[in-house]
Amino acid sequence: MFSKKSQKLSIYNSLSGKKEPFTPILKDHVGMYVCGPTVYSNVHLGNIRTFTSFDVIYRYLTHLGHKVRYVRNITDVGHLENDEDQGEDRISKKARLENLEPMEVVQKYTTDFHETVRKFNLLPPSIEPTATGHLIEQIELIKSLIKIGFAYEVNGSVYFDVVKYNITNNYGILSKRKIEDLIHNTRSLDGQSDKKNPQDFALWKKAEPKHIMKWESPWSKGFPGWHLECTAMSKKYLGENFDIHGGGIDLKFPHHECEIAQSNACFGTNAANYWMHANMLTLNGQKMSKSTGNNILPDEIFSSGSPLLSKTFSESSVKFFMLQAHYRSVLDLSNDALLASEKGFNKIIDAISILENFKDFSDNTSDFDITKWVKECYDAMNDDFNTPILIANIFEAVKFINKIKSGIAKISEKDYNILSETISSFVFDVMGLKKTNILQKGDDKLDEVIDIILELRNDARKNKNFELGDKIRDMLKDKGISINDSDKNSSFTID
Repeated sequence: MFSKKSQKLSIYNSLSGKKEPFTPILKDHVGMYVCGPTVYSNVHLGNIRTFTSFDVIYRYLTHLGHKVRYVRNITDVGHLENDEDQGEDRISKKARLENLEPMEVVQKYTTDFHETVRKFNLLPPSIEPTATGHLIEQIELIKSLIKIGFAYEVNGSVYFDVVKYNITNNYGILSKRKIEDLIHNTRSLDGQSDKKNPQDFALWKKAEPKHIMKWESPWSKGFPGWHLECTAMSKKYLGENFDIHGGGIDLKFPHHECEIAQSNACFGTNAANYWMHANMLTLNGQKMSKSTGNNILPDEIFSSGSPLLSKTFSESSVKFFMLQAHYRSVLDLSNDALLASEKGFNKIIDAISILENFKDFSDNTSDFDITKWVKECYDAMNDDFNTPILIANIFEAVKFINKIKSGIAKISEKDYNILSETISSFVFDVMGLKKTNILQKGDDKLDEVIDIILELRNDARKNKNFELGDKIRDMLKDKGISINDSDKNSSFTID
């Protein structure tokens, strides 16, 4: 067996645009910050795909023996309707529309978020800070930015001076955008803003009298800008420079670009050594988004149903669907894709159930190169957490498991133990999939029914009624159940 500690992991770094060997700042310790949800509505599957991707990353780093401090925030103030610091705070707007206090909105949708990630079996982060719980830290950062000359106050609002910052730094280091292009593509302010430059972003906004969420500050009664919270919280819990910063690809610009600018201005670092971005989940070929209405809620898939789908699906089937694509690839949701994923996931669970009940070992010989297979599983995950390749390797093992059940392949007890431990570890511990009670009960009953059919078929064959035996085989084959005949007995696999 390979030593987990000896694994060489490579991560695609959005900063450099290439895969790089992963070397933590502190040996065997990893600091990881992931931008969490803005809690103004129900979490949709596009959000869940991002958090699933980083859950697998968290799980695998832990599996390799790292002690991981995983920080994932809750944005409960300051996220305006657009990226130009205009419009209403999303939570305040929802509070007004639902006739609730803003913190009622926050509590309602934070609870929904937690319930949904639990259904997907995502591990809780080590720390889950909120923006409103770190206003003091954000105000102190603004003071520092004003003092060093990269921020300015106008009429009670404070802005980050992007143009001045870019003279000595690179605003665009992450997104690869040039400030000249940003200036050219930004429409005129038309005297409607206090900003010096259209590219500047808000660190603190003075609240209008009607604004619900506001706090005292040295500049005005107002609220913090959206980009500031993550710099304040990541610095507090992970330090000025940490290992991994992650989020959805839609946050790459401007949110993460602004975070890097703030961190560089204050601490002289890019905040994290590795910046990672999970790609989007599309629906009908278009971005899944709460704001456009092109989204599907998890409960519509699990229980209530959706007009877009032919049936409901288990949480693990949906999660398995997501993991069949690399986290950096766009993934399109469709009914056919979910049906195929459910079928594939059930095959894996069936194979694991076979292993759990297997006893017929050979004498120290195996028809499967277990050492090579284990290495290929780790190689897949070490190559920027490549779950599709890992899953392909697992299906190779599933084929072999069905062969040993049918009596046409052998496995030694030693290799059986390695195979059982490794496949279970990757399926349940690393990918975080789980057997549902309904699935397990359904499988047991299906096994019992097919065993009865096989017994009747064996009786027909013993009585030389081969026509009936072949008819039973062909009818089962039409339903996706293959009969495997050997000298000793007959067994089945579900295709």
